[in-house]
Amino acid sequence: MTDHDPSDPTQLSLDELRRLRTRLQREDDVVSYVRRVAQARLDLVRSELTRRDRGETAIDLPSELRIVLSHHLTGGPARPPRPTDDLGDHPLSDELDAICAENGFSRLDELDLDETTRLAEALTEFERRISADRRERFDRLDTLSAELVRRYRDGEATVETLLGEF
Repeated sequence: MTDHDPSDPTQLSLDELRRLRTRLQREDDVVSYVRRVAQARLDLVRSELTRRDRGETAIDLPSELRIVLSHHLTGGPARPPRPTDDLGDHPLSDELDAICAENGFSRLDELDLDETTRLAEALTEFERRISADRRERFDRLDTLSAELVRRYRDGEATVETLLGEF
């Protein structure tokens, strides 16, 4: 990077602008993945709480899992996901796994109501924090993208220079 203020994309060179945008997109891939997993786990916990509230027998976990995953994998994100590496070893994924382990997610059907509620609260807090982080990243990406578009529109950058990089 240069000595310019990186929070002001107009001060970045075209290469710096592209690199920063690419880095933020890769970070968003991780956050998006972990957020979807957290939401799916939270939906399973909420289904269990609803089942208990209604006095129903144990949920059919494979069926419920199919419903939840179908919703989260085909729900149509605002921004289509990009291909990514395996993100299972990322610190955010590890944090989610730790929250689930500490709160008994793997034995959901054995948790009492208070434990299940605490698990739901922990997952909700995690998901909210990740969503806020993602929102900030989206805002930054939108700003960087708008600057790239402006540069192409105003002739400061050309498609030929972009194609020359490949």
